[in-house]
Amino acid sequence: MKLVRPFFLLALILMVKMVTYANSGHHYITVKDTIIKLDSVRDRKLLRNPKPATPAKGKGGGRNFTAPQNSITAKKDTTPSAGGLKSIVKATAEDSSFVDNENKMKYLYGKARVTYEDFELDAEYIRVDEKRHLIFARGAIDPKTRRYIGRPLSKSGKEKPVASDSLLFDYKTKKGKIWNPASEQEGNFISGGQAKRLNETEVAYRNVIFSTCDLPFPETHFGIVITKGIGQKNRIISGPAYLEIAGVPLPLAIPFGFFPKPDSRSSGVILPTFGEDARLGFYLRNFGYYIGLNDNIDLTTMATLYSKGSFEINTNARYLKRYKYGGSLTLSYGSHNYGLAGDPAQKDFNIAWTHSQDPNANPGTTFSASVNAGTSSFYRNSPGQNNYNLQSLTQNNLRSSINYGKTWANSPFNLNVSLGHSQDLTQKTVTLELPTFSFNMATLSPFDSKDRVGEQKWYQRITVGYSLVGTNKLNAVPESELFKANTLTKRLQNGFQHQIPVAFNATILKYFQFNTGVSYTERWYFQTIRRRFDRGSVAGQVLPVTDTVGGFSRAAEYSFNAGFSTKLYGTIPFKKGNIKAIRHISTPSISFNYRPDFGDPSYGYYRTAVSNATVPYPYYAQRYSIYEQSVYGGPSAGKQAGIGFSLDNTIEAKVKAKSTDTSGMDRKIPILQGLTFSGFYNFAADSLKLSNINFSGHTAILNQKVNINFSGSFDPYVTTVRDSISNGQLTNYIRRINRFSWQDGKFPMLSNFNFSMSGALNPATFRPKAVVPVGTTLQTMDPNQAQRLAMINSDPGAYIDFNIPWNVSINYSFNYSNNIINTSSSNTVMLSGDVSLTQKWKIQYNTTYDIKARQLSSATSFAIYRDLHCWDLSVQWLPFGFYKSYNVTLKVKASILQDLKLSKRSDYTNNQNFY
Repeated sequence: MKLVRPFFLLALILMVKMVTYANSGHHYITVKDTIIKLDSVRDRKLLRNPKPATPAKGKGGGRNFTAPQNSITAKKDTTPSAGGLKSIVKATAEDSSFVDNENKMKYLYGKARVTYEDFELDAEYIRVDEKRHLIFARGAIDPKTRRYIGRPLSKSGKEKPVASDSLLFDYKTKKGKIWNPASEQEGNFISGGQAKRLNETEVAYRNVIFSTCDLPFPETHFGIVITKGIGQKNRIISGPAYLEIAGVPLPLAIPFGFFPKPDSRSSGVILPTFGEDARLGFYLRNFGYYIGLNDNIDLTTMATLYSKGSFEINTNARYLKRYKYGGSLTLSYGSHNYGLAGDPAQKDFNIAWTHSQDPNANPGTTFSASVNAGTSSFYRNSPGQNNYNLQSLTQNNLRSSINYGKTWANSPFNLNVSLGHSQDLTQKTVTLELPTFSFNMATLSPFDSKDRVGEQKWYQRITVGYSLVGTNKLNAVPESELFKANTLTKRLQNGFQHQIPVAFNATILKYFQFNTGVSYTERWYFQTIRRRFDRGSVAGQVLPVTDTVGGFSRAAEYSFNAGFSTKLYGTIPFKKGNIKAIRHISTPSISFNYRPDFGDPSYGYYRTAVSNATVPYPYYAQRYSIYEQSVYGGPSAGKQAGIGFSLDNTIEAKVKAKSTDTSGMDRKIPILQGLTFSGFYNFAADSLKLSNINFSGHTAILNQKVNINFSGSFDPYVTTVRDSISNGQLTNYIRRINRFSWQDGKFPMLSNFNFSMSGALNPATFRPKAVVPVGTTLQTMDPNQAQRLAMINSDPGAYIDFNIPWNVSINYSFNYSNNIINTSSSNTVMLSGDVSLTQKWKIQYNTTYDIKARQLSSATSFAIYRDLHCWDLSVQWLPFGFYKSYNVTLKVKASILQDLKLSKRSDYTNNQNFY
């Protein structure tokens, strides 16, 4: 009843103060009052002119109104009055109003408004005839613009408003007539022609357009013209109907029809699209069936058949429990034969599952899922199932996670459990976490009291934390071995890790921050490794054999640290110019760290594998950790007792306020947001005690629109190059000497350097952010906006923002690595964005340019979009590379007709025919 109900809303219009006894008589109102654009052929009956009616004599006031010639007559009313009104009718007019008490007529002029209970009516002109129980409303022609303004707009309760050129309603018989109605329900629009209410459940239509285009008649771009029809609760029963595009009737007509208008989702057949693939043959794509199980769950099953025997099938189930949870599950399977006839088909499958929980559904508990798993060749062999998406075709990894979280109120404890999946599509290996959990206790002060008064004592500043993590893991298992019976028993790794940090912080002498702490880590495993060499092994030619030994094993390690830090400020004032001062903030810190040598044989964490001596080769020995292949590793070897140092710097400028700034406050502009130098000197090492000197920095320019990051390291020691002969060939190798480079008058060698710059620029970034209106955030959007957002998420390319005239995203990356013998570098620029040529035309681009190689990436792509209001025209083009292709699509915007589209594609599978 969604489309019919809006036209029944006029039944609530009770505009009179009291309904009196009915008097005999006739009322005349003409089609000219409707100010509707009528077709001289289609509406010739309405344009016939009967004899003019004699206007009733009334006492004037307000605007003059002349009864027109063409008329519709209301029959004589002989029924008694129904009595008084149930509520108060409120009527106002901005211009003027006039009451004719003799003829019981009321006239409202200029933005007239009538409200009764939950009903509202607005129009430029409203006339109420209490004697004949008739209400008439219409707009008016603006004398300046000559445009029709003030069209009647009616609304009842939470229903959507109904617009029309004019309306006539008998509030006693509950019958009425509307000229040029315009109403929308669930993405369907009815406009133009006439609508006449027959009873409470039926409306008669004449020459109306049934369409998904939201432009009212006569601007409607396309639709089905129903010459005669009856609208009921859930359907429209039509007589002759034909298709019309841009006002041009097409020779596509039906003698009668049935247009469903369900209040809820209904099941139905999904029509396929057809085309040709260069290697798989002709196809029928995405034909299937939609099942609306209930208001919470629906199921869509689609299949694609190819003439050479290949096929694809996928099933998608969506579920939603409002204020509880929602998600979708997709199962896909494909069988493709890209070889010769008779060759075995390549079979692929994929599982995709997303689930999210409303944060308010179960406070303290969270559950979410994001699963994308399948065979490594699924996206390559089934490109049509993902609409030939370039990102899907070129991805190298698939990842999945299922997470459950629990937080106990008024408690420092929380629990997280997750199942994880990582798949390398290139190496065809799978890593599974079955499952991983973490139990954490927030840092607390055990010696502090909740009822403490005054400052903390030194021992009350001591804090303690705890965390426990555990996992069962299958690491880098080949796809072909994943489902074998012995995979879990032979390759499953598990373990637990406990961590207890104890810390103390205090301020010393007002300006120095002192911190110290002890960290204890303990790992539990149920298997370790042993390494050996086979008898007769030759050093460097045969790899050692690794055996897995079962049994519980415990590995513990601990470390101690203490440090000081402070801040130093320096300011340079300026007396002239807009810059008032430049301030430099330096944060030096120094720390002491100690960790024992857990590689000592007394701990038993490290062992040595020794080969048997074979004449004429000597024996070969290799030291290893028994926890090398464990999920959390083991304690590290080597004693550490040294000093760590770092120096962080920030520079900012204070600038005078702009003349347009009414606050008069000075502005602070960051020049260098961070520049850090760090290193470590290990007194316990026998040589090369000083680590590499690392540096990193970041800042932003162009009013914080472009971000700049850089990092690198210097090697402080002298490095020499030496020669060696291996397999009859001369090779070079490097060796660091325990001598600082500055002792030889040289600057430390730059071993690596990274520089990146990124930014997104458009006109909106240079304007202050406006107040976010209602309905533009996830929290305030209405159901229609939420449905549109779901469509965008499923197909991001379907949404183009024409409100931004241009947009540019730049990512520049430079990487340098040097070890004297080999020096490598990369220098690339990633550029993407769009530009609106007009309000309806937009061009998008995406490319990567290798400056060193002087060539564009093979994934360079261009797209052209044309907004046709109810339609979208898109052209996507990959000009070169393996995925060279183009795609032209013309489709309807409305979600209900998302499968109504025309496509022309030359995909990457037939590049030999691409020009």
